[in-house]
Amino acid sequence: MINNNKVCFHTLGCKLNFAETSELGRQLYAAGFVRAAQGEQADLCVVNTCSVTDVADHKCRQAISRLKKLHPSATMIVTGCYAQLNPEELAKIEGVDLILGTREKFDLVDFLSKNNFPQKIQHSDILNVTTFHPSCSHGDRTRVFLKIQDGCDYFCTYCAIPMARGHSRSGTVNQTVTAVENALSEGAREIILTGINIGEFGRRVGENFFGLISALDKIDADVRFRISSIEPNLLTSEIIALVAASKHFMPHFHIPLQSGADQILRLMKRRYNTDLFACKIRKIRELLPDAFIGVDVITGVRGETDELFEESFNFIKNLDISALHVFTYSERRGTKMLEIEHSVPVKEKKRRSDVLRALSAEKTATFYRSQIGKTANVLWESRRKDNKMYGFTDNYLQICVEYDKAKVNTVENIQIEEKYLHHVLNPHS
Repeated sequence: MINNNKVCFHTLGCKLNFAETSELGRQLYAAGFVRAAQGEQADLCVVNTCSVTDVADHKCRQAISRLKKLHPSATMIVTGCYAQLNPEELAKIEGVDLILGTREKFDLVDFLSKNNFPQKIQHSDILNVTTFHPSCSHGDRTRVFLKIQDGCDYFCTYCAIPMARGHSRSGTVNQTVTAVENALSEGAREIILTGINIGEFGRRVGENFFGLISALDKIDADVRFRISSIEPNLLTSEIIALVAASKHFMPHFHIPLQSGADQILRLMKRRYNTDLFACKIRKIRELLPDAFIGVDVITGVRGETDELFEESFNFIKNLDISALHVFTYSERRGTKMLEIEHSVPVKEKKRRSDVLRALSAEKTATFYRSQIGKTANVLWESRRKDNKMYGFTDNYLQICVEYDKAKVNTVENIQIEEKYLHHVLNPHS
């Protein structure tokens, strides 16, 4: 069922999923598939799922049903975190033909070449998997996401990711440098290093994340690197110093805090406290005063009383950061947090999330306004909307100007004006 058959993809969740879908696409195109154009009937639908929350699960089920209506005769294959965590639940959805777990997803072409699926669920114990499959997104040659690491050994009480992705594993420094060089040869101008817990890169092979970024910083090419989410206990002073001195690594950090209350951090089994986190922020601001600092936070977890939420809110309010990525806690089957008695009502979870998102909007506006009048390098992207084009500065300000095709995939030095930031500072006007 391979030669010249048409395939469509639907990806949910994190950038890592998008990078992996891109790799699956490469494998399928090499095997003879072609991408279904808009409005064409696909012979094969591949859904790469997320399962970080109940909402994510619901969106996955909706996507499968919608695709089946659009492509009623297509073979439907579902993979990703939801497929690993709850394959039996997915198997009950009408129209699903094959469910591939985390280890099995990269054997997709082999399964298709057999032309039949003796077992609807192909699924193994992910905690026994040691292989690492590098992936790189290729939908946009300007900014690409490179998977450098997978899995996590932390087993935080609220999180099901280790059960979906397995133990931490990665390639080597040399293998990753080669993957970067391949992306550069295909026209990439900016590469975002991504994974589940990238600070753990190389640990199983006697290498480390600092060694990787040191090697990448020596690459003689016109390229920008960004570090995706990195645990605060793994964000060392030497990493911050390298970014501060680097010509390639951008002044941009994304650091998961999850809670600004030490009691909640202990309940979560996080590996740091608020003092350590605040110290990391001060160190970044000392060396990189204009760096963009994004922070993950989860609210409404079991054990988060009104008083502890206020403690968390006040800690975050006093942090010199640029934005929050707010998650509303969703209970995950098999996690230790379910053993904690105190739970937060749904309505209160929403209120707390809204409060934190409002705080984030304030901090982002403050950070953007602080950059007006300064000069910055902008990498212009191909995306076009209402005859506008967008690009990101070194320190992750999103700039919006009139569309100019000649600027796509080029870097321009500009002086930041308020009119370039209108879409962020006045989003509803």
